[in-house]
Amino acid sequence: MRHRKAGKKLGRPTAHRVAMLRNMTISLVNNGRIETTLTRAKVLRGFVEPLITLGKKGDLAARRLALRRLPNKTAVHKIFDEIAPKYKNRPGGYTRIIKTGFRRGDNARMAIIEFVESEEVKQEESKESAENQG
Repeated sequence: MRHRKAGKKLGRPTAHRVAMLRNMTISLVNNGRIETTLTRAKVLRGFVEPLITLGKKGDLAARRLALRRLPNKTAVHKIFDEIAPKYKNRPGGYTRIIKTGFRRGDNARMAIIEFVESEEVKQEESKESAENQG
């Protein structure tokens, strides 16, 4: 019985699952959005969002904890210097999952996971578009 066992196994051994989540996190950080199955996207959200919370702290200890979870210096650097500062006033919910349909081969439910734009970025874009129109 799996009583009180949190998290999905995704049909993979632990090492394979952790490696897959790390690779998907690196792709999400580099590209801003990725398409995957709905279940993987939901599990990935629980892996990525604590990293961004660490990035909001920004100190050396948080950076070392992030490097322990995601041992890729370029991705962690991008999280701490580019992604996390956008969400400094946001208490959580840094990613969005959009359901896209079903995969053709095995009919798996597909989804896009992407970073939510911060309110400041939206306000700057609306000001720029207003200036360009007026």
